[in-house]
Amino acid sequence: MYSKYLQSRHDLCLELVARLNKIYPYAAILGKHVSGSTIRVSSTITSVSDTMEKQCGFVAKIYNGRTYSEYSFSDISEKTIDKLEKEIIKKTALDDELLNNHVDVKVMKDEPLKEDFYRPVEGKIFSKEEIIARLREILARTHSYSEKIAFCMSIFTHYETSALFVSKNRDLTQNYTWMNVILVPFAREGGNMKSSRCVGAYNSYEESFRYVEEHLEETAQTAIDLLSSTLIKPGVYDIITDPTITGLIAHEAFGHGVEMDMFVKNRAKSMHYLNKEVASPLVEMHDGASAVLSAASYFFDDDGVLAHDTLIIKEGILQTGISDEVSALQLGTEPTGNGRRESYKRKAYTRMTNTFFSKGNDKLEDMIKSIKHGYMLFETDNGMEDPKNWNIQCVCAYGKEIKNGKFTGKIVAPVVMSGYVPDLLKSISMVSDEFEVIGSGHCGKGYKEWVCVSDGGPHLKARCKLS
Repeated sequence: MYSKYLQSRHDLCLELVARLNKIYPYAAILGKHVSGSTIRVSSTITSVSDTMEKQCGFVAKIYNGRTYSEYSFSDISEKTIDKLEKEIIKKTALDDELLNNHVDVKVMKDEPLKEDFYRPVEGKIFSKEEIIARLREILARTHSYSEKIAFCMSIFTHYETSALFVSKNRDLTQNYTWMNVILVPFAREGGNMKSSRCVGAYNSYEESFRYVEEHLEETAQTAIDLLSSTLIKPGVYDIITDPTITGLIAHEAFGHGVEMDMFVKNRAKSMHYLNKEVASPLVEMHDGASAVLSAASYFFDDDGVLAHDTLIIKEGILQTGISDEVSALQLGTEPTGNGRRESYKRKAYTRMTNTFFSKGNDKLEDMIKSIKHGYMLFETDNGMEDPKNWNIQCVCAYGKEIKNGKFTGKIVAPVVMSGYVPDLLKSISMVSDEFEVIGSGHCGKGYKEWVCVSDGGPHLKARCKLS
């Protein structure tokens, strides 16, 4: 349900924008109200807390004829609107020295649109008591699977986002939800302990729990199997990626690398490769809040730009990047609906949303049979990329060895993929007809500015340095 708080402040935001428009060529207000909870059940404790996305407040953006400034505030009322108007004018005023250090940009288009968007939870909504009971049942089943399961955590997290965006010509509201169920079992043998992870990420309580419950035994067995894992012998190998690793590659290789605020700063090598070959002809890659339904699916971004499905790579050719509205103005391009803030207190940057490779026509079993010696890689751990030099590092939780087209039973963990992005993407020789996007992650810009993201795709066969 759309936030009653934002609804009660809607007309006041419109009035404040109208006042600011008498002084500035452009003025807009974004209001955000995010609520939700995280419930953790472990072998030793049960806890309930607010979701990490929790926030409630506003940010005003004004254009002074040369550049943009912003002012954040936590509330607006009939008693405070006069003071707030004066504060915005005072705090966003720039002297000549500051103006000369800013990049001049044009005014935003502000095309007319008035619409209310709504995406409710699919299916039954569970009570807190039902969620805790279900998490405890998952925990009990996992422990009963094997005596080697020494510890276990099951986690439910849910958030509901309401937002308004008002300017002279735009009046938009949106409300949407998302939830995750996570299972993390720890297996122990002597002094050796290993863990695995399973995530059900849907806009549905029922589907999120169902996914984890169906993969419970497999997840517990993976933790047990990892007890016998060894380190990989460093080298260049043929690999097959699980969709979680496919998503990690998409996110690190051409997610951050095509965020176009990095183009403005000359911090992205990809800006010099537009309309050039950067990947195998088998590769197609997308990003967009409307590209799939997942954790980063919204109706309009924090700049008031409607959600897009941006085709980044087509048949191996780099088509375009993704952008927030101010970066697009500086570059003379169209914004792609990727302007996102960690909160109303923070600046909007170009940020990824749902980033993924499109599926192909190959069967996974044929991909495995084609490997003489290599590894199938599973479960995202972490990754990083240098957009300026196009180097990539992806950490996979584990890999399964393949010899002569069959799994040997040997597991290596952890596994680090590294190399030059175009070399990795051009080595892709098979793309499966299976497809999955996993909507349970968060991404920072550098070391901060966290937002919800999703990524994934099909299985890929490629060649890469592993260590």
